[in-house]
Formats: sequence, structure tokens, C-alpha cells
Amino acid sequence: MPRYVGLSASSLLNVASLAETKGGLFKIMVISSNISNICMDVDMDINVNMKDVCRYLGYSPDVEPSPRIASLLGEYIETARSLIRPAYSYIIKDIKAIVGSRAFIEGPVIFESEAIARLLERCEKVAVFILTVGGRLDETVRWLADSEQIIEAYVLDAIGSSVAEGLANSVEGRIQEAARAQGLCISRRFCPGYCDWDISQQEMVFSTINIEYTGVFLTDEYLMLPEKSMSGIIGIGSCDSDIESYSPCATCDKRGCPGRR
Repeated sequence: MPRYVGLSASSLLNVASLAETKGGLFKIMVISSNISNICMDVDMDINVNMKDVCRYLGYSPDVEPSPRIASLLGEYIETARSLIRPAYSYIIKDIKAIVGSRAFIEGPVIFESEAIARLLERCEKVAVFILTVGGRLDETVRWLADSEQIIEAYVLDAIGSSVAEGLANSVEGRIQEAARAQGLCISRRFCPGYCDWDISQQEMVFSTINIEYTGVFLTDEYLMLPEKSMSGIIGIGSCDSDIESYSPCATCDKRGCPGRR
């Protein structure tokens, strides 16, 4: 085990059974739910994309990391395999009505956002999801930072961000499969804090899902714990509409936005 991590080899081995290597990928156990059932112990492969990790570290696509950082990346990807325990949950709900910038969803749920309302008026249903890579990686990053091993903490944190993004892509793929089974298509995913969707709308997202199955919780400031977690929605509707290509950027006047598509 890398000497930088503040966990003994035996401690890491205790959680190593939560993840196993298969063809260079994470083979992980996750928990998922949908509108009618809960599926447990679902296998999912998530690749650690080295380019994505470097992007989270601030490298431009044409710049290679230094030998020290490259070495740390290799070591910490291996360490992350025993620190990460992803879980996710999603539910598909009917869209009841769109009134101005408010989207009324099945149950006492109202999403308030011009961008989200314009997306969901094109849709029939909406998938609401929450996912996480688990809390042990957060704990290790904090231990490294508290031990003044800042570079090591930064590298492991970037790996966690990459894995969370990979998990989100996999969850989106599963929602797409469910939609296609009904002859429908999906939109891009959107999260509270994107565009004009206020971060306080996390409460509405969390109110739709039984968070017991993810272990993700909200702070009073609407931040998620564990930190490497994500919540959001994906629109579902007719493939004859433009939901697959819909982007609120076309009608947004904000320039210089890093999320502009």
C-alpha cells in the first residue's frame, strides 16, 4: 500500500472485498432503486479515466503530469480500489404540469428553474437520481490534508471526482436502457446548481428518493455528504422531440461559463 495513506494495510484489506479488479476496471457493488423495486448487489464496471483525473488536477489536454504526479496517480488509483464503495438510487416519475418556470412532478415535488422547466416541457417523465462513491475516500483525503500531504490529498481527491463522473455516466446509461425499453429517449443530466437551478432545490431532489439506500445526506447549506456524490435529473420523452440535444445554453446570456455546451 502507498506509504502516504493513513490507513494500515490490514484496514485497507478489510474493505478490499468491496471492490475487485476486472480488466483494469472497478467491479463494484451498488444499490439501485426505481419506481417499482429495489435491486441490490448490481455489478457495474467503472473505468478510471487518466485524462479526466488530469483535467480535475488542472492539466490542459496537451500537458503531461510530472513524473512524481504520474507515479502518485498510479499508486492512488490502486489505493482507491479499496476506498471506494459506490451506491446509487433513482426513481422515474411522471411530469404533471409546467407553469412558467415551475415544473410540477408526481408527488409534492416542484422544480423551480427556467432551464429545467423548458427541458421538462419537452418530456413525459423525469428520472431523479442520487449517487456516491462512499465516504471512506473523503476520510482519507482529509487525513492526508491534515497530515500536510497536500499533493497526495489533491491527487486522491481528483481520482474520486473522476470515479464519481464515471458512476454518473453508468447510471445515466441504465436510465437510458429503461427509457429505450418503453420506446423513449433521454436528455442530458442536470444537477441543482447548474444554470439557474438553485442549489436549494437539492431538498426537492432528495425528497423523491429514499436516501437510506445511498447513504448520502444534505447539510444545512445543501451540500452533499459524502462529498463525492451527485444528485440530479434526466428528462425522458419522445425520440421525435429534441430532448437528446436540448441545451439551455442556447438561450442563456451568461458568457465565460465553464459548463457552456
